[in-house]
Amino acid sequence: MKVILLHPYGSNWLGGMKDISTIFNLMPPLGMMSIAAVLERAGIDVEIIDCYATPLPLAELVDDIIRRGADCLGISTTTSSFNEGYRIAASVKGKAPHIFTLFGGAHACTIGAPLLDTFPAIDCLVIGEGENTMLELAQAGFKGISQIPGVAYRGADGKGTLSTHRELIKNLDELPFPAYHKLPHYPRRYNLPLFSYPTAPNTSIISSRGCPYSCSYCDRSVFSRGFRFNSPEYIVEHMELLNKQYGVRHVSFYDDLFTFDRKRVAEFCEIKERKGLKVTYNCIARLEHVDLELLALLKRSGCWQVNFGIESGDPEIVKQHRKFLGLDEVGRKLLMVKEAGMRVKGLFMVGLPGENEAAIRRTIDYALSLPLDEINVTKFTPFPGAPIYTTIRERGEFEENWDLMNCLNFVFVPHGMTKKQLEDLYDEFIRRFYHRHRIQWGYTQMLWKSPHSIMAFMRHLPEILAFERKQKW
Repeated sequence: MKVILLHPYGSNWLGGMKDISTIFNLMPPLGMMSIAAVLERAGIDVEIIDCYATPLPLAELVDDIIRRGADCLGISTTTSSFNEGYRIAASVKGKAPHIFTLFGGAHACTIGAPLLDTFPAIDCLVIGEGENTMLELAQAGFKGISQIPGVAYRGADGKGTLSTHRELIKNLDELPFPAYHKLPHYPRRYNLPLFSYPTAPNTSIISSRGCPYSCSYCDRSVFSRGFRFNSPEYIVEHMELLNKQYGVRHVSFYDDLFTFDRKRVAEFCEIKERKGLKVTYNCIARLEHVDLELLALLKRSGCWQVNFGIESGDPEIVKQHRKFLGLDEVGRKLLMVKEAGMRVKGLFMVGLPGENEAAIRRTIDYALSLPLDEINVTKFTPFPGAPIYTTIRERGEFEENWDLMNCLNFVFVPHGMTKKQLEDLYDEFIRRFYHRHRIQWGYTQMLWKSPHSIMAFMRHLPEILAFERKQKW
């Protein structure tokens, strides 16, 4: 049995413009690597093709899959990469119909069994966490799939149907570490966002699954609600492996809620500090978790940057879409992080339902008032698995073009606004934040503090300048 797991490129970044993002920010496909590790531990031959790291034209990619002798092709996609993933699957089926094709990932989990009704080249879907479902499918030789929990398949009438729900993995420490060795160019080809790390090589880790909160824009279709996590010992051992085997010196925890379980964070910090593990890290925190004791623990254990989802600077918009924390309190908490000696990054959205120009300008002004070193501004996208999706067409104009649903295109326009207004305000947000002397001086200081970033920047300067000429920043 030979299983190939494929991460399609999804070359749909900004509606036809060249994607330069992966030059400076490429995360390893951790979910796929976890599945590969579970299959490998059971003695199943498995390979990973990450099209972000090694892009190939469609025809060459299909020939490569067939040449490798695949019995099963498993493709994991987001909403924006689904159509490209399907083109690959259909081309493989056209040349090698014996290869079993299955899809997993966020889009398969949110749309579910009905996907099979209109995409005939897909043999089945993995719904929910993929490790145990993929293992049971492979061990069964991809036969009798209707008896395996967590699988959507075609019934006798040809329509998609779900077998039964797969129970979530209770103890995440039972999973092996992701199969980093299955990535041919790891860690050299993978990198955190430019100037968002102090040293290289660097990489990403996910140490928990699920989220108990109910933000309107978040898709919880894969890991559901609740909160499960790796133990502090497991996390430190994971970091030790990355450091010793791959030379990794900095990691970014990609968890939605790294700081949710206070006891776990405290134990992690203490174990890491006691072992003297020389690996720094970034993490995401919720502002209500922040206090002086926690910040001291993070700093002593090597935390370099803390990221916060702020989303909006308009209190009414925040109340509509997530748990509300007073805007003055946000500024106070961010200042505490800065005073503790760590960088602060703010995560914002533009184009949320209910926003108008005044609300977005309040967000811009608010962001400029905060002690932030860096921001990430996404374009609100109503994903099928998010709570807001069910009523989104009542809130404005929605172009449900899967290829463009990547948080980098305005596919939704709130009532009373135009897409041009949103684009102009988005560009103004970026320009006003980064064109300030304080921010530019901060990046100037980073030039000598982060030599890897400046080398990457200079090596790809022509692509950066070409991109900048097309922007209004």
